[in-house]
This record gives sequence, C-alpha cells and structure tokens, in this order.
Amino acid sequence: MDRAADILIMRNWLARIGLGRPELRAWAMYDWANSAFWTTVIVAVFPPFFSDYAAAGLEPVQATARFAWATTISVAVSALLGPVLGALADYRAWKKRLLAVFMVVGVAATLLFATIGRGDWVYAGVLFGVANVAIAMTMVFYESLLPHVAAPAEMDRVATAGYAVGFFGGGILLLVNLAWILMPATFGLPDTVAAIKLSFVSVGVWWLLFSVPLLSRVPEPPAAAEIGAGHASAVGVAFAGAWRTMRELRGYPNAFLLLVAFLLYNDGIQTIIRMASIYGAEIGIDRNAQIAAFVLVQFVGVPCTMLFGAAADRLGAKPSIFVAIAVYIGIVSLAYFMRATWHFFALAALVGMVQGGSQALSRSLFARMIPKRKSSEYFGFFSVFEKFAGVFGPALFAASVTIFGSSRAAVLSVIFFFAAGALVLTRVNVAEGEAQASQSS
Repeated sequence: MDRAADILIMRNWLARIGLGRPELRAWAMYDWANSAFWTTVIVAVFPPFFSDYAAAGLEPVQATARFAWATTISVAVSALLGPVLGALADYRAWKKRLLAVFMVVGVAATLLFATIGRGDWVYAGVLFGVANVAIAMTMVFYESLLPHVAAPAEMDRVATAGYAVGFFGGGILLLVNLAWILMPATFGLPDTVAAIKLSFVSVGVWWLLFSVPLLSRVPEPPAAAEIGAGHASAVGVAFAGAWRTMRELRGYPNAFLLLVAFLLYNDGIQTIIRMASIYGAEIGIDRNAQIAAFVLVQFVGVPCTMLFGAAADRLGAKPSIFVAIAVYIGIVSLAYFMRATWHFFALAALVGMVQGGSQALSRSLFARMIPKRKSSEYFGFFSVFEKFAGVFGPALFAASVTIFGSSRAAVLSVIFFFAAGALVLTRVNVAEGEAQASQSS
C-alpha cells in the first residue's frame, strides 16, 4: 500500500511540473542529453581550453577574437539551414530522423575534440563550428515536437520542466568534469589537459546515450503533405516550403513580433552565455573558479526555471519574460564593474535565476502562436532568429575587442538588446496570436 501511495505521489508531482506522461518525460530527456554540450563545451570548459591550449602562441585578445568569429560563422550557417530543413522535416515527417542525424554528427565532432593539439586553433575552430551547427539543428527539430507532445495549456510547464531537467543533467556532468579537471591525478589522469579532453569525450557519450528516450518513445508527428503539392523533389519542397512560411508569417503578426523581440533580447542572453568564460579569463578569473560558477548556474537554474513555469501559470508567459529581461539588464550593468572572483559567482547566480525561464517561456509562447501542423517550418524560422541572436552579439564583442583592445567596451552595449527586445515584446498580443494559430491548425 505504501509503495502504491508513493507511486501516486510521484505521478501527481510529475503532472504538476509538466512531466505527467511518458512521452513528455522522454521529450524532456533530450534537454538532459544536449545540456552537457552547452555547459561543458560552449560555456565552461571549451572557451578557456581554446584560449589557453588550442590558441597557444596567440595573444589573449587574438584568441578571444578568433573564438568569437568561429562562433559567429557557425551560428550563421545553422540559421540559414534551419528553415529549409525544418520544411523538409514537416513534409517528409523526418523530425526525429534529422534530429538523430545531426545528433550523431555533433557527437562525432565533440569526441574529436580530444584530438586537438597545442596551437591547433584552426582545427579546433572547425570542430567547434561543426558541433555548434549540429546541436543547433537538433534543437530545431526538438523544439518543433513541443506542440505535438503537449497541449496548449501545458506548454509553459512542459517547456520550463525540460529546461530544468537540462540544467540538472548538465550540472551533474559538469560536476564530474570539474572533479577531473581539479584533481586529475586522483582519477589516474596525467594532467589537466588530459582531464579536459576526457570531459569532451564524456559529453559526446552523454549526448548520445540520453538522446535514446526521445528517439524511441516520442511519436513522429504526421507529415504536412500539402506542403509538397506540385513539387518534384524533397529539396524543392523544402525551399518552397521555407519561402512559403516566410510569407505566411505576415498572417501571424504576433508570432512575428515575438520572433523580433526574441531576436533582440536573446542576442543579449547568447552574448552572455557564449562570451562569459573567455571574458572572465581576460580579466583574470581563474578557470577552475569559472567552472565552479557555471555549476552554480546549473543548480540554481533547476528550481528557478520551475518557478518561472509556475509564474507563467499565474501571471502569464509574457510578464514572466519581462521579469527575466529586467534581471538581465541588472546583470550586464554589474558585469561592467566585475573585478573579483566573488563578483563572477554573484553574477552566475543571477544568470541561473533567469536563463532557463526566459528561454523556455519564449519557445512555449511561440509554439502557442503557430500552426501545429507546420511546427518544424516555423521553428526553423525561430532558429533563424535565435541563431542570428548569436551572431550580432559575439560579432559586436569581437569588433569591440579588436578596436579597443578590451572586452569591457562591449559589455554595456548588450543592454541595448534587452531594452529593445522588451520594447518590441510590449506589442505582442498573446490572446490574439493564440486565436490565429488555433484557426489554422
């Protein structure tokens, strides 16, 4: 009887946080799978590894600029691929298939990080670019599955639960990686470089292993066959569908305005995520302290992302995003004055409070304002706006470093992206957008 009661309590708790059904849990596990790449590779370990090891022999400012340009090029490529492959996924019912293909490519590139030698900054930049494109493309197909696994009323909860699961999973592996890097001899590793390379291998294995639940348990949505009418090839259909979707966006003005707002405020978010560690290294924050701070982000993010889901239920997703933007403006303002390690930890805690909630609610709000049958196409365009948000900020960062010889000059300019994004977001009429989407689905 006690066991049955425990099971019932667990089921009720999972339902409250948005993971009450098996397919929802399987969907959320891909956040667990890919978050290890975001935390270890993009945020915590790879940027200083690139600066200190792969770009050995270059000046720190040169290493920063090369890493920023590698980021810019890779996110631009993924932005161009997103709408076309999104249309193909809808037409062929290939959401899961294309997710699997890009996941395997990304895993392979991540495993090859272990073969990077000292001074191999070109090779490292190419591998990083391939992996960056691959994981970005998997997110197009992953996020496009959200309106198919979750009902409109539960999307905010499911989306924030997925991010919370990702924070937890990425945080667990990052803790393991931190232990290896801080104490390599304890684990039989010859030095810190070997520990870092083993961390990259662990990310690849983690990403592959925990992708299995989504691929095996989440059903593939039916094809949007009408997209292909009158076209001879899947590639032709993909381009035609992408072009058609771009024109159709005019019929969903609130979804389009949300994309523009997201482009702006997410540019600020992505600049903080991608450049934080290399900026920290430039001003003298110890690499091990940086990794510990990023672990803090992950575990602060778990409960805070869940709280954003609860807040969205009470206040709505749009007001909750405004709260996150206000906190980010404070973060950027404080980052300009950052000097000590404890400053870095304080800012990391603030980022952990809002990062997951702001991004999860953005994708769930967009999912509610688009036609469900063409979700991959529309999330392909979501990816365009998301990825170009990763272009402008790092490009500004790189240009500022090149011109002024310091990263501080770029920091305060990030406030513009948050303020402009908030201004556009005020124009989004959520109820009207949801009504327009329901009429077309």
